[in-house]
Amino acid sequence: MNGLAPTDISAAGLYIGLNLLILLVVGINVSRHRRASQTSLGEGDGQLKQACRAFGNSAEWLPGALLGLAVTAHLGGQAIAVHVLGVLLTAGRLLFVWGILSAPGPNIGRISGMVLTYLVYLALGLGLIAHAVI
Repeated sequence: MNGLAPTDISAAGLYIGLNLLILLVVGINVSRHRRASQTSLGEGDGQLKQACRAFGNSAEWLPGALLGLAVTAHLGGQAIAVHVLGVLLTAGRLLFVWGILSAPGPNIGRISGMVLTYLVYLALGLGLIAHAVI
């Protein structure tokens, strides 16, 4: 063992797993809409476009946040901090996906989901920088 409490890494693993499942579900949703609309390339319009953006946005934002969670845990970040950031990230991603799939324009789900994601990025970024320089 490298001196890290297993709960730190386990906490990160929990949220990495949950968010990978979110990404899987929104990816399958894109495939389902592609088959239904017989659209093999591009976003089309309506529900396929919304499904593509739900997937695309998740694919754009999740990798950095999940990497940040994993590195934070690996560097010995407190399990409670990883849990708080993981819950905020997961809630933010679920809210965003719900918001974008429920209506094409701005709505409370999309806005609150992105705000939570931005806050997680801010906390992870600042925390990792602080760990490196202090």
